[in-house]
Amino acid sequence: MDSGLRPKGLGKRAWVVTHFVRRILRTLAWSNFVHVTVLGRGLVPATGPVIIASNHISMLDAVFLWGALRRRAVAIAMAELWSWPVVGWLVRRLGQIPVVRKDNDSGASALSQAERILRHGGVLIIYPEGRLVAPGENEPYKPGVAKLALATGVPIIPVGTTGTDRVLPMRRLRGDGPKFDRRQQVTIHFGDPINPADFDDPDKLLDHLRQRIESLRA
Repeated sequence: MDSGLRPKGLGKRAWVVTHFVRRILRTLAWSNFVHVTVLGRGLVPATGPVIIASNHISMLDAVFLWGALRRRAVAIAMAELWSWPVVGWLVRRLGQIPVVRKDNDSGASALSQAERILRHGGVLIIYPEGRLVAPGENEPYKPGVAKLALATGVPIIPVGTTGTDRVLPMRRLRGDGPKFDRRQQVTIHFGDPINPADFDDPDKLLDHLRQRIESLRA
């Protein structure tokens, strides 16, 4: 554990905002505004540091995954969100971690902040593909998630997310279809934790993580 200054994302203000927003999300879920099924949530430890790693198929992924958790969580997210109306305010209050894609310095800074979250016993959400991936596309996993797990010894919970790409499709794939289709079924499937101590090489850990996430999407 880190005895230094507690990260903003694990502070009291972030807890208050998290509690408020999750109440709204759960109300929407209970009202079936969007049909959401959450599987394996109990596999996420109630305390202690953990990395949550999921596939990335829609801009809504973080909303559903973050809402499915029962703990505060800090996500590494694209820096563009910080300039969006409402969303920018929210990610700041929640202490999320911005990263500028294809910028090595920004990536290193994001990983450093993420490690602080873990060393303070927090939950970190990360999308190893680093971008939205359309059906049929294949994006190599970025090594950051493996580096974090191996450096800290923190377990990774793999998550398979399905259906969000049908609720809110990528703009380039919408065609004449609806921009938002709340009739679609979303599933958030948590898997058994992966112990980084079982791997002596980050590439092997990444390969295993990809296999586990893909199996949870089946």
